[in-house]
Amino acid sequence: MIGRLTGIVAEKTPPQVLLDVQGVGYEVDVPMSTFCNLPGLGERVTLLTHFVVREDAQQLFAFLTPEERATFRTLIKISGVGPRTALGILSGLSVADLAGAVARQEGGRLQKVPGIGKKTAERLLLELKGKLGPELVVSGAAIASDAQGDIVQALIALGYNEKEAAMAIKGLPKDVGVSDGIKLAMKALS
Repeated sequence: MIGRLTGIVAEKTPPQVLLDVQGVGYEVDVPMSTFCNLPGLGERVTLLTHFVVREDAQQLFAFLTPEERATFRTLIKISGVGPRTALGILSGLSVADLAGAVARQEGGRLQKVPGIGKKTAERLLLELKGKLGPELVVSGAAIASDAQGDIVQALIALGYNEKEAAMAIKGLPKDVGVSDGIKLAMKALS
């Protein structure tokens, strides 16, 4: 398994990059978020990779950040989402935007990605819920733990909007429990 490549950027043709690693040229497919942040031709870069072997092809996908690669790996585990579709999703949405869309259950946001229809968007929302790691973004405020995410969801269920819920968790201690956090957040909001 190829997990990481460090080499010189030899060619850049979206969505593919040719990486020269000590004389061996690796063709890797990258999401546009990675492509736009690559250094110029002739410069050195380290890319995290995911190797896919099928009957008819061997493909190497590469990412600048561990979060992108982890999200890619989570996406391809979903039925009906292959590597090309996962790459398209990561090209259309950043990891934080995808996490936010899943947290807010915004299927329309996912449907804006080419190749994602209503049914696929609904399946993505269902399958990705709670799987995109602890850093979810809700209205610009980072949710640092599962407890804080649960507090935000409870506040929204109680009728507060996302902005109010995000503001309320900012003042909470990082290690607060869900029930105590809800009480403290409601007290801060009233």
